[in-house]
Amino acid sequence: FKSINKYSKIKKYIKMIKAWSYIEEYKDLRKKILKSIDKTLEFGQIFFGKELQKFEKQFIKKYNFKYGAAVGSGTDAIYIALLSLGIGKNDEVITVANTAIPTVSAIIGTGANVRFADIGNDYLINTEKIEKCISKKTKAIVPVHLYGQACNMEKICKIAKKYKLKIIEDCAQAQGAKFKGKFVGSFGDAGCFSFYPTKILGTYGDGGFISTNSMELSKKIKRIRFYGIEQDDKKNMFNKKYYSIEHGINSRLDEMHSAILNIKLPKVNSWIKQRKKLAKLYYQKLKNCSLKFPIEKKDCNHVFHLYVVYHPKRDMIIKKLKKQKIETNINYPFPIHKMKAYSKLISSKFNYLPVTEKMAKGIFSLPLYPKLNKTKVLKIAKVLRKILRTV
Repeated sequence: FKSINKYSKIKKYIKMIKAWSYIEEYKDLRKKILKSIDKTLEFGQIFFGKELQKFEKQFIKKYNFKYGAAVGSGTDAIYIALLSLGIGKNDEVITVANTAIPTVSAIIGTGANVRFADIGNDYLINTEKIEKCISKKTKAIVPVHLYGQACNMEKICKIAKKYKLKIIEDCAQAQGAKFKGKFVGSFGDAGCFSFYPTKILGTYGDGGFISTNSMELSKKIKRIRFYGIEQDDKKNMFNKKYYSIEHGINSRLDEMHSAILNIKLPKVNSWIKQRKKLAKLYYQKLKNCSLKFPIEKKDCNHVFHLYVVYHPKRDMIIKKLKKQKIETNINYPFPIHKMKAYSKLISSKFNYLPVTEKMAKGIFSLPLYPKLNKTKVLKIAKVLRKILRTV
């Protein structure tokens, strides 16, 4: 009886339309992935081998960066980029509060302080609010390309140039997105990417990447990711002298995850195309409803990492969707400046962000990933329209 009951629970779980899933994608790529991992392990090198070198080279080429380095996570990418640019104790960094915790934890980790700018109705940093946050201690801006759309990098670059500030782009949710035809990650001093499983390009674990157009910065990034040891790109790092020339950390993308990403990278464009198709279908089937839809700006190529909508009665809607076996997510329910861990680290002057706080109370993400089929999207839209008529 217990086994039958367990099976019924599993069957019920399977029927749920998940907000995100990697299972279908893995089934398609399973043979290639397992073959590649087996080959990688048999080769006998776990770190800084051929698969990593191949991936770094291909990622740089795909997005027109001059240089880049893979690291252990997207969090590490931001942290290492900041350190490499000399950001540290008592410096100030401007960013947004409607982002993943790692954006801010990486800044705090360097010893720097955070100054939050409010957002616009596109959920991105409001460039009109940035200059009010600048002080004599301000050293950098971290624009977050959120949900798959690029910030206004033209205005941000002008502000940074005027005040001699560094720019570290948080591209974790926007790989492949463009602003005025140019890929995110190529505007600032450094661009930071995440290969967390849910991302545009995800592995089955953690991973990250730092892009830059500066050779010197690239060399420093590669030193810091591996205990401050100098790297010779033409030779294996382990053949170099084990000698640290500056303080660094351990942040390596291993050969197995590099191998997985090498299989997936060529598929990213088709996956983004499918995301855009599903996003368009959502809009077509839900338009004229009481939802606030994602804004795709004229100068941007939105890659729809998430399909985020807004409604003041969000919690009620989510509960009703769950009863209909439709899962949703909230990205992010609590702005960083309202979290206990960080609220005391921010001065009260930068602790009131009206648009950020309003949006956090009503945003939620509908299911969206490349293997989500049209039939499920149509069902979600139909159920949601019905719910919206009752709330």
